[in-house]
Amino acid sequence: MATPAPAAPKKRGPKKGGMSAEGRARIAAAQKARWAKVKGQKLAVSAKPELPAKKRKMSAAGRAAIIAAQKARWAKVKASKKS
Repeated sequence: MATPAPAAPKKRGPKKGGMSAEGRARIAAAQKARWAKVKGQKLAVSAKPELPAKKRKMSAAGRAAIIAAQKARWAKVKASKKS
């Protein structure tokens, strides 16, 4: 009785960008430091809570100018297709 030949190992592609243990340790230490800083700040109760930054709003005139320019660009595109 003949024994079957062992299967050839599957070929793998080139190794994709790995990271050394030292690099992972540096990243982990930096992240732990960031979390410690955040948690430390939250533990300190401030007298006045900080409000989130307000979003900048566009003026009606600025918006109208953008809309007019866009309409002009589309009119130009449509005109070029007709000719």
